[in-house]
Formats: sequence, C-alpha cells, structure tokens
Amino acid sequence: MTRFPVALACSLTALIAAKPFSGYAQTTPAELTITKFSGPAITPSPACLAVAPTGEVFVGVDMIGSLGKDPGKGRILKLVDKDNDGKMDEHTDFADVDNPRGIIVMGNQVFVLHTTFSKETGKATGMALVVFEDKDGDGKADGPPKPLIEHLSNTKYIQERGTDHATNGIRMGIDGWIYIAVGDFGFHDATDRSGKKLTMLGGGIVRVRPDGTEMEVFTHGTRNVYDVAIDPYMNVFTRENTNDGGGWNVRFSHHLQSGEYGYPVLFQHFTDEIVPALADLGGGSGTGALFMAEPGWPEKYNNVPMMADWGRSMLYIHRVTPDGPTFTQKEEDFIALPQITDLDVDGSGRLYLSAWDGAGYSGSDTIGFVVRAVPNNWTYKAFPDPAKASVDELIGMLKSASAVARLSASRELLQRNDQQGIAAALKIASDAEQPLYARVAGLYTYAQATGKNGIPALVELTKDAAMKEHALRALADRKGLLADVPEQPFLDGLQDASPRVRAAAIVGLGRLGRVDAATALLQTKVPASFVAPAKDKEGPHATPNAAIILPHLAVRALVELNAVDAAVSAINGPNPALALWTLRYMHDEKAVNGLIAAYQHSKDIKLKKQILTTLARLYKKEAAYDASWWWGTRPDSHGPYYKAVLWAGSPVIEKFLKKEALKADPARMEQFRELDARHRMEIAAFAPLKKTEAVAAKEPKVDLEKIKSKKGQVGKSSIEDVLLAVKQIKGDPAKGKILFVNQGCVACHSLTREEKMKGPFMGQIGSIMNRERIAESILKPNASISQGFATVTVTAKGNKTYVGFITEETATKVVMRDIAGEVYTVKTADILSRKEMKTSMMPTGLANALSYEEFASLVNFLSQQKK
Repeated sequence: MTRFPVALACSLTALIAAKPFSGYAQTTPAELTITKFSGPAITPSPACLAVAPTGEVFVGVDMIGSLGKDPGKGRILKLVDKDNDGKMDEHTDFADVDNPRGIIVMGNQVFVLHTTFSKETGKATGMALVVFEDKDGDGKADGPPKPLIEHLSNTKYIQERGTDHATNGIRMGIDGWIYIAVGDFGFHDATDRSGKKLTMLGGGIVRVRPDGTEMEVFTHGTRNVYDVAIDPYMNVFTRENTNDGGGWNVRFSHHLQSGEYGYPVLFQHFTDEIVPALADLGGGSGTGALFMAEPGWPEKYNNVPMMADWGRSMLYIHRVTPDGPTFTQKEEDFIALPQITDLDVDGSGRLYLSAWDGAGYSGSDTIGFVVRAVPNNWTYKAFPDPAKASVDELIGMLKSASAVARLSASRELLQRNDQQGIAAALKIASDAEQPLYARVAGLYTYAQATGKNGIPALVELTKDAAMKEHALRALADRKGLLADVPEQPFLDGLQDASPRVRAAAIVGLGRLGRVDAATALLQTKVPASFVAPAKDKEGPHATPNAAIILPHLAVRALVELNAVDAAVSAINGPNPALALWTLRYMHDEKAVNGLIAAYQHSKDIKLKKQILTTLARLYKKEAAYDASWWWGTRPDSHGPYYKAVLWAGSPVIEKFLKKEALKADPARMEQFRELDARHRMEIAAFAPLKKTEAVAAKEPKVDLEKIKSKKGQVGKSSIEDVLLAVKQIKGDPAKGKILFVNQGCVACHSLTREEKMKGPFMGQIGSIMNRERIAESILKPNASISQGFATVTVTAKGNKTYVGFITEETATKVVMRDIAGEVYTVKTADILSRKEMKTSMMPTGLANALSYEEFASLVNFLSQQKK
C-alpha cells in the first residue's frame, strides 16, 4: 500500500470514506501535553511541515492531494506562536507551491520539494527540490525559488494519476546532505544544479548537497517511502510498504548506503540478495518521520525514531537495538492523530504534528490541523538565533545534547567559514571526553569545511576506535575528493572487530573506485542464511539478518567497481559464493565467458550448479528506464526483472545452456526447466512439459443486482441510524462469515493470503479499521476507493472492451477482474486506451436486504480479520 497524500486511497483505511474526526488527538501519553496549534481555517490539508530551530512552523498546505491534478491549490505557510502558549498567533503566506511534499528550514533558507506545473498548459511538469530565501525576515519568500534538482519524478504518471507514488519527504543529516524519499515512480534524467543527470527505476533514497550539487542514489528498492528519520550517527530509518493487494503491509527499514531493498522484483522470490526490512508491521501507510534526540524529552520517548502512519492514524516509536552493522526493532503506539502526515521538533523541544483528518484524495479547504506536543514539565526556553550567535556560542551548541542545536550550529559555522570554529570542530571530534554525538557533529562539520585539506586529520581519526566508523564514512563521503583519499584506512577497516566499521570500510572502498580493492572485498564471508527461497515461496524480506549485511554491501561495492575480472578469477577460489553473487549483476561478455570457462574446468557439482544459476540470471537484463512506463500499484513481483530484455551475451548463454541440457538425464533436465521458470528466460527448449490442466476451483457466483434490489432494515434506514445500530449490536461473527459469501463479498475480496488476490484484501482489515469505519465503507463504497482497485475501462484491439480492476500487471500483459469475478488477460500491445473511473466496482446497496443484527454480524466478522 502507499503512503498518504501521495496515495491517500492506497491505505487500507481508505477503503472507507474518510470521516472527519472531531477533536485532534484520540490518545495522549500521560507524560505529554498536546494543544491544538492551528485549525483548518489556516492549515487545511497539511501534507508536510518543518520547524525552524527558533520555533517558527512552516506548513505545506496541499489541496490538490494525491490524485488531484489542478494547480493553484498549494502554499507554504509560516506560523508563529508569539506567547509560546501552544497556539498559533500569526501567520504569513510564505510561498505558493503545488503539492508540497517536504520542507527543511535552515536560517533564512527554506527548502521545499513539490510538484511543478506549466503556467501555459496547467499540466504537471514533474517534481523539483527548490530553495526559497527570506533575507528581510518578513515571513515571505523574497522571490522565486532557486531549483536544486528538477524532474525528480515521472512526469507522465504525475499527469495521469496525480502526485501519487512520487517523490516525498526531505530531511538533512548532520553530514550536511539532504536526503530525499523517492516513491516507486522513480525518475528519469533528474538534473541537479551542476547539470548532473540521474535516472532511477523504482523507489529509494536520493541525496544532494544543499547547493544542489553532487546528487546521488543512497539506497534503492523501496516502494512508497514518504520520509526519512536520521539519527545523530547517520543511521537512516524509514517506514515504507509493499504491494497493493498483497496485504498493503508496512515495513520498517534501516537504510545502509548502497543497499538494495528489492521492491518489486527481488523482495519475494530473490530475498537472499536484498537487505531485508527490520519488520513487517501489517497494514498501514507510513508518512512523516523524525529521529527524536532532544534533552528536554522524557527518556522513554527520546533517542528513538518516530514514524507517522497515515493509514493507522498513529505516531509510532520504534525501539531500535544494535545488531551487528544493523538493528532490530520493536514498535510501540505513541500518539494517535487522525491521518497524521508529518512531524518536526524545534530547538526548544516543541514537537509539532500535522493531521490530514479525512481531507480526501484531492484535499479539502475545511479539514486538517496542526498540534503541538511538549513534556508536562516543559517550560519555554528560547533557542538562540544561530545567525546572531557568537562563534563561542556556536561551538557550545555543537556539543549540545540537542540534535537540532548541533545541526543548526554546524550549518552556521559552515556558512561563516570561521577558522576558529572549524578548528574547534576538529578539537571536539578528537576529544575522547566528549559524547560521541558531539564528536560526530564536530567531525562532519570539519570535513565539510575543509574538504581536501581536512583529509589528513580524518585519516588520523580512523585510528580512534570510537570514531573509526564515522571517519571512514566522512573520508568517502564526497566523490569529488576521493582522488586524494588513501585506500589503506579502508583496507585496515575490513579487518576491524566492529561490524559497523567493516560496513563503513566496504562502502567506502566501493566509492573510492579503485578496482585493486576487489581482491580484499571478495574475501567477505557469505553466511549460511544466503539461501534462495523455495520455489514459488515468498522469502523473508522483512526479517532482520545482520549476517547478510556485510556480504551484501561487498557485492554492491564490487559492482560499483565493475570488478568483472576479479570476480571471475574468484569463482574457483576459496569464497566462490560472493563472486557468483556479484556476477549476477554484471551483464558483461567477459563475465559470461568467464563463468562458462569456470564451469568447464570445475569438478565441484555444487559449484557447477551455482554457475548455471548465475548464467540463467544473466540471460536477460532490465530494460533501460525511459519513464514511458511504470509497473502500477500491483506489479508482477516474480522477478528477477520487471521489463526484461535480451542483450549481447544472451545468445552465448542460451547456446551453452542448451548444450549442457542435452547431456542431462530427465532428472537434470528438470533442473534446466526450473532455472528457466525461476529466471523467466523463456528458452523454448526448456519449456515445461504439458500436463493435464487441473480443473480450477469454482468460486461462488452471486447475483449482485438481485441482492442490492432487496430492501431490508438497512436499506430502509439512514446511514446514521445504521451506524448507531452497529454501535449497539455486537452481532455474531459466525453469521457474518456466511453473509460474507452470500452478499457477494467473496467475488472481489480474499480473506487469506493462500487465496488468489482479488480486490482489496480483507484478511487484516480489523487491524486497520474500527467497526464504524468498516460499516461506512460498505454503505458508501463510492466515497473512497482503495488505490489499486479503482474501476478501469480498457479498450483493446478487436473492438473489445473490459471493465474491472487490475489484479496483476507486467510489462507485457494486464490481468483484470470484473464485478462478477471473471478474469481477463489483455496483452499490453493490444491496449488502445485505459481509463480509470471515478466510481467503485462495489455496488451501493449490497447490504440493503440485511437486518441490523445481520449487518452488525458482517461488520463484526470483518473486524476480527487481523492476520
């Protein structure tokens, strides 16, 4: 499922009409005081927010929402609480932008990520990261923004669908990079301020310098990540999710630089190759994120990632525990807020949260609000304006226990380029008596300020056990400086006792670009957990696996080095597993020839089988992404490629595999057929043997027209009366289960993952919606349509028309299901037009014939579905 506004409807909660909430927080931790800061008269449809260190709140109002397409409905507001009582006293319209999706405030600069529109055509032209300035301090941008990155999403699909599955939240780390959450629209030819272009198929995290240069991919392979939380040591956390129709499940992930997270082609059947998420948390829609590290907060709520979930109307805390180079986690409810979208904290410890509050897919000008949360014992203490602080004061702030203070001081010292401050930053980094968070802040401040000249001091810090990991990261952080960075500290780091140091060393060697490091990287051990999932079984894509992290990163580094020769040479060495894993991504004829030669010279049956698997993987490759297509909300996730094409090495591989297959007995021939099926090579010689087709299980056919034409107690009552009745009547879930079939629900909904996925999955609806909202979704199906299940009309060659929802989509076909449960497969090449309708396939009135008690039974049954 998707994350809010970028996909309001995608959430399971969006199976229902989003009912406006009364009040602003449904549960409040006893240790906190929450006040309503601003209401819909000022901040309707708040999609994102950011807070200046000194307390000014910038809110991104988005009345286009996720699926709207009309410009002129967005703005950035600056809100001020002059008397610090938790309520906004004055506001200004800071700037007009459409679809604001992320904001960062640093001094007089306000960074904004938003959708761009053509003034001439009124159509979306993409997304951009821009920076506004307010040098005169009047609360309004001085003029038009300066673009930092343009074309940062897929324009074609933003125009067709709206800003959905697009690019979202932004946050700055203490390393000075802006981290950008990219949805699985991906982007083509995104262009930074220096003119550098970048293309990314699918979602992940991209980062860029505050001046709009050095844009690069940080991680890849997530679906709909809306924001990032960054801790003081540059650990990056997200709450993103998996397929629509496959459970809409939320995953909590730790992002390691260069990591591949697998969506959509690896996260089910090739999970041995990915960095797994730390947890599968069930249905939901992750939105805003923050790592809270402020000294005024209660210990139990401090130094934790806080992750908003629009779908669950909850702000969660994740208790993260170190586990080798990564973490494990435990999720806890924290603050309930109706369709929460974002959060941020200022230097005085005030936490601000925004709530969509049921504003609908295209936004609303009457719904939405912002609240302030502070500890009960909190008293206002003004945060000093960094621009007016002395260098000594900034140095003190750099050592503060407040993450907001440290980042603010670092940015101000860098802007001033004050030599006293820079020297002090190095002194802090080198001082073993300082807390580690202060030393890391000093390290990155010094590294950014000094560039090439700071390399010797950073090398010296790699000899400090506490700082080694961070010094290695800082040394390899800026690609423009790498020519002057020595390799030896990283090679030494590979032997360190700390897995975190080894991880930093591996990533750094990949970034240094020196292929001679390949031999050392190829010694990284591959654990026993490196095992492909069983045939047609989903692998553990959301189970922590600390042991896989270092070899995974080593493979990514070797691929970045294009170490083909070294990998081929290692096939018959002591650690062939890592070499063969690496070669899976090297579509190079030298790799193909080397694999074949190694196969022919080896007498190790297990190794020869692994080589065949690697060749099968290389037979095809992913088509170059040109942004003319997208895999939709329910993509084919079989893998290993989505839009596979042949390449120059394919004929050689096919000839070799066929030759080997001819030598095989029937049992071994089945191995080649399985290789073909698993890797979707589609080599005719390995086609499966024809078998007598099993008779498909017949699903119950239900006359929906007949059902909805009956008038019982429900059909004769107002929706309000029915909802009141459901509150009073518990109902019998056993009767509800029977009604689920008899009322036709089974035509479009599955209850277990063992069933074929149809329409919106009901197997965990009870964990996401309460009884009232389930009831309302049945009574008002057109009010809110779950994303991925809108009615679609497809016209195809041969004068054919199909109406239904998409159950599967690949690069070559679309599978549709109509309201009667009939399934149709349409070749992509035959499609003439495809249009998404505004009405639900679920007819209004399916519950009309029921009594109150029967309807309550159906609702009760559904509310118990919490798988």
